[in-house]
This record gives sequence, C-alpha cells and structure tokens, in this order.
Amino acid sequence: MTNFLDYRDLVGTNPDKMYKSILFQSDNLLVGLNCLAPGQTQDTHTHSEQDKFYYVVEGDGEFVVGQDTQQAGEGCTIWATAGVEHGVTNTSNRLLVLLVGIAPAPGK
Repeated sequence: MTNFLDYRDLVGTNPDKMYKSILFQSDNLLVGLNCLAPGQTQDTHTHSEQDKFYYVVEGDGEFVVGQDTQQAGEGCTIWATAGVEHGVTNTSNRLLVLLVGIAPAPGK
C-alpha cells in the first residue's frame, strides 16, 4: 500500500452501474471513489452504524440526504450520518467523480 495516490488513476466507468474503487481501508475508515456516468444513480440507502460523506471532485449531481434533495457540484461536501437515507444521481452530461468516506469501515 502506498501513502500517496492520484485519484485520477482510480477513476473509471461501468455502463451497467456506478463504478467504485477503494483508495484506503482500515477497521476505522473506508475512503474510495464513486464514479457515475451521466444519468446513473446510486439508489437511496442507509448505513445503520456508519457516517458517510461525499466530496464532489468532478461533475454535478442531485443528492438526497433524509428529506433534503439538492444539486451539488465540484468542491461541495455532503454528509449523511448513521441511519439517514442518502443517494445520488448524475444530472450532468459528464462523469461525476465523488470522494467517499465511510466510518467505521463497512463490515467492521
């Protein structure tokens, strides 16, 4: 494992669903990239015991957190605390790249 990564080396696409790659994972934290092609959606879901954030690196999307729905673009951070429903749809015409953190890491 390296302590230095360029996120662009881990960006990708999948025509059938959101593309995911892991940058770092320990018992305490998972950090990864979620990449959504135009029109792709990560359906709303919850993490019962984990907090999560999305940081928009590239693109724009529509984010749902609880009862709130809002457009967010590059430089925006979106938080969903444990147990709060959340999801995202790429509403732009280019790739949506999200830095994602989940703590503690899933399955731990």
